[in-house]
Order: sequence, then C-alpha cells, then structure tokens
Amino acid sequence: QVQLVESGGRLVQAGGSLRLSCAASGGTFSVYVMGWFRQAPGKEREFVAAISRSGGSTYYADSVKGRFTISRDNAKSTMYLQMNSLKPEDTAVYYCAQRGGTYVSRDSRDYVYWGQGTQVTVSS
Repeated sequence: QVQLVESGGRLVQAGGSLRLSCAASGGTFSVYVMGWFRQAPGKEREFVAAISRSGGSTYYADSVKGRFTISRDNAKSTMYLQMNSLKPEDTAVYYCAQRGGTYVSRDSRDYVYWGQGTQVTVSS
C-alpha cells in the first residue's frame, strides 16, 4: 500500500525559505507522477507544482513560478518543494500526491494517493 508522508512545514517570516519533503513507501516511486497541492483556510485545494516520473519535466502554478522549485530523488523515493521568497498568501496546508501514467496533471482529481499534509505559515 502506497503511503506518502510530508514534512518540513513550519512558521516562517515573509521573504524566508522552506523545503518540504514527501517520502513515499509501498510502491515503485519512479513510475509515478508526483504533485504538490495546497489548501488555505476557507479555500479549495489548488495546484502548486508537478513533476514527471523522471524529473525531467516540471510544471508550476503562476502564483509560485520563479519562487518554488519541485524536484525528486527516485533513489530515495522522495519528492521536494523548495520554497523561496515566501509570502503570507502562501500560508496553507501543503499536500503531496501521486498518480500513475505519464500525464503530468494539474488537476487534483487525477491523483490517487495523498499524504496527510504539512502546515506552512508565513507571517508578515
């Protein structure tokens, strides 16, 4: 059974940086497309970034492009999200998700497995 565990979320000041990790177990990590999503209080879950199985292709929401970097280490079955120049509007619970196939989707409905989330709070 696939299990995804996020870590790295915490309180940080605006302009600061964080690196989130998503450790996967129970499956062959390299055959899955991976994504990061976030959900702020009172808002719907939204796409943040996604990465292809090899890591060669990455996609970002316009709101984080140029500030966030998604990456993966298939040997460690781990995905990362480097977040720089953080803003208060980045405050949310961040989730990692996994889907089969090769299509790197931005739609949360296409993802099958989800982690429990990690809280990121950016103070102004």
